[in-house]
Amino acid sequence: MRKIMACLALAIMILCFASQVRSDASDHRYKEGDYVPLYANKVGPFHNPSETYRYFDLPFCLPAHLQEKKEALGEVLNGDRLVVAPYKLNFLTEKQSDVVCKKKLSKEDVAQFRTAVSKDYYFQMYYDDLPIWGFLGKFDGEGKDDPSDVKYYLFKHLHFDIFYNKDHVIEISVRSDPNDLVDLTEYKEVDVAFTYSVKWKETNTPFEQRMDKYSQTSSLPHHLEIHWFSIINSCVTVVLLTGFLATILMRVLKNDFVKYAHDEEAVDDQEETGWKYIHGDVFRYPKYKSLFAAALGSGTQLFTLAVFIFVLALVGVFYPYNRGALFTALVVIYALTSGIAGYTASSFYCQLEGTNWVRNLLLTGSLFCGPLFLTFSFLNSVAIAYSSTAALPFGTIVVIFLIWTLVTAPLLVLGGIAGKNSRAEFQAPCRTTKYPREIPHLPWYRKTIPQMAMAGFLPFSAIYIELYYIFASVWGHRIYTIYSILFIVFILLLIVTAFITVALTYFQLAAEDHEWWWRSFLCGGSTGLFVYGYCLYYYRARSDMSGFMQTSFFFGYMACICYGFFLMLGTVGFRAALVFVRHIYRSIKCE
Repeated sequence: MRKIMACLALAIMILCFASQVRSDASDHRYKEGDYVPLYANKVGPFHNPSETYRYFDLPFCLPAHLQEKKEALGEVLNGDRLVVAPYKLNFLTEKQSDVVCKKKLSKEDVAQFRTAVSKDYYFQMYYDDLPIWGFLGKFDGEGKDDPSDVKYYLFKHLHFDIFYNKDHVIEISVRSDPNDLVDLTEYKEVDVAFTYSVKWKETNTPFEQRMDKYSQTSSLPHHLEIHWFSIINSCVTVVLLTGFLATILMRVLKNDFVKYAHDEEAVDDQEETGWKYIHGDVFRYPKYKSLFAAALGSGTQLFTLAVFIFVLALVGVFYPYNRGALFTALVVIYALTSGIAGYTASSFYCQLEGTNWVRNLLLTGSLFCGPLFLTFSFLNSVAIAYSSTAALPFGTIVVIFLIWTLVTAPLLVLGGIAGKNSRAEFQAPCRTTKYPREIPHLPWYRKTIPQMAMAGFLPFSAIYIELYYIFASVWGHRIYTIYSILFIVFILLLIVTAFITVALTYFQLAAEDHEWWWRSFLCGGSTGLFVYGYCLYYYRARSDMSGFMQTSFFFGYMACICYGFFLMLGTVGFRAALVFVRHIYRSIKCE
């Protein structure tokens, strides 16, 4: 286990170093007239962030030779496909209406551009690692009921404003000339001259702060006020729940301890009631223990992954537009933490007196990766059908497969062997009887589904305000940089999940229902179901996403993310319940 943690620490150091190298690599110093390439990245509907295409899939002016920029793994996963654009933006060289090319647009070209304009396509470019965006055109349909009266226009002139500080590029923006348009309303051939102009301006902003403007929207007072309101709301929830446990649950437990101690001194053969009555069944191993151990292993791995991602975020690895850094970190850390999954699952499975640890290890490895792989296969096929940059190239798929084969699977097996050989015994303060007691008939609100609904609502209410900003960043064009606040919310989520699971476990045991193992896991993980329910609300009420590809990507990948949340929080809930159950049964005399 120590070797696994050492590997993880080494991985974090490598990622931090790689991020620093990437940052230093973009610290280019230029002299007047130096060539600085402008990279065209992708185009797509503004409201469908997953539906992106190569810039030159549209009939723009092609350069003499297409030069593609080599992309890292995370950048390819992010859908980036950078190609050198035909615009010449030499350092400190201004231009006025230079012609990129003159082109005759065929009817098919006009139809392509018109479709793009009607779907509100935007383009993204990079200049010295600085991102810029713009729209392809506009359509005039305001107040017109007849679709045939709508006018479609293509912008044919781009103006670049570039700010510099001595020999560094600091900022760049692009805007289109609203008066320099091409009318695409009719399907006919059109002659067009694509032009551009460049204006250089000096600024005092130091090079180290040139990325700050991209995170300013997250740090505006209005947004910070909402973020802090979210934290205060979460803190109030935690305080109320903690107060409930401290004043009600602990008092009830104290009374139970006094009562049971008095009963033992008064009459030894007096009939027991409540949670002490089932002391011979409460530590009876759960059904489907191989699946249960695999779920704990996968949940522990995902929890470790989340912690390390937060560590990298807090040390500044994921600065705005460090392209692909998050995806690279997810792939690398998930591969390296597979040993934790194997160790946890195999160790716990052997504690539950399981014998087929190899099958348990296979189940652990496929419990999360299996659904993720099936979802990816379907969505990648959809992206290929759409010819989108969201479709991974064959080479990238081979790289991911090699990572899984050469890193993930071996570490999973090594962790499983270490867990099997740990020979730890399950610590149960009470002996388990040979035959289980019959569970009494319980009212409907004590059944699994209502308990899951109650258990998931409180943790979800502690995070739902922050969810909007996360969704707007992942499935939109906002930038999220306040990772410290997100980390606080994450800690509160764990605390609330643990507390509510402990409370519901006590009520379940007090009702003489000893099958708490799976119930505590399901109640802890039920927040993931609430988050997926929020996905439906966000899609319908808070976003303008549309189309089969975007819809399938949103609900497909969010299903995998929420499933991962379910496993992770289910593990947290069960671990908290296990500590609580061991504590209360260790505090009484069990015969």
